Amino acid sequence: MPPNSIRAWILAARPKTLTGAIIPVLCATALAWSDGQWRVIPAILCTLFAGGMQVAANFINDLFDYLKGSDRADRLGPKRACAQGWITPRAMKTGIAIALAFACLSGLGILLYGLNRFPYGGWELIALGGVCIVFAFLYTTYLSYRGWGDLLVIVFFGFVPVGGTYYVQTCTLNGNVWWLSLICGLLIDTLLVINNYRDRDQDRLSGKRTLVVRMGEPFGRYLYLMLGVVVLLLSLALVITGKMNGAVYVVISLIYLILHGKTWLKMQEIRSGKALNSILGETSRNMLAWGVLLSIALCIGQ
Repeated sequence: MPPNSIRAWILAARPKTLTGAIIPVLCATALAWSDGQWRVIPAILCTLFAGGMQVAANFINDLFDYLKGSDRADRLGPKRACAQGWITPRAMKTGIAIALAFACLSGLGILLYGLNRFPYGGWELIALGGVCIVFAFLYTTYLSYRGWGDLLVIVFFGFVPVGGTYYVQTCTLNGNVWWLSLICGLLIDTLLVINNYRDRDQDRLSGKRTLVVRMGEPFGRYLYLMLGVVVLLLSLALVITGKMNGAVYVVISLIYLILHGKTWLKMQEIRSGKALNSILGETSRNMLAWGVLLSIALCIGQ
């Protein structure tokens, strides 16, 4: 592949991971819709911000894992651009700056749209955006190697995007937002768990102390299963608070449970090796299915 080609940049951006960025925004917007406060322009801008930050985080991960020597020849996951020589480290730094600038411009659009509406003049959103940028770097360079990845996913793919998206549309927060944040965070953590489960042996050699490395293979396997179950149980809170119809909840839960259960059984059979990449794809599909179904259920309401 020619260095720094368009195809190389597309692969480095990891388009499939954008599912994890879009789901929280989609669900939060559906909740705002159900509360009669949905606004299309902030929803679009939040989607662009989340997508920009996801691509920036992917670029940062690609570059710093290469610099740390974590992307070795025995890597089981999809190939990384810097490690393969598809993109030079210098060009990747430029790509990171561009992706972050795109995200910041989207955030600026949110501020300009609702500057007179936000209780604290928009400073709260500036602070939140700054925290997102800082932790995008800290995750790859330090925190993921210390086993903080799962907690950070819950925070930055759950509470931050769900709370932020709902807030910019309604200028308020409520109990349903916190439930939905936790649901989305745990749902998306299934993707990190299968990544860490697949890479457990290589991570151990690289000194990356993920939860799966610390607790062992059986723990990672059953953690993946239980995350899906807990997501469904927590979603009951939205039925109890009157945001979702009980019968609809049962139907969409059965659909997700079947998808998640079949994927887990396949994971049970494979256990190790590059074949687990198929589980990665199925997990992304399952996440998107639940995110879309939950959003529809919230829009339908009682």
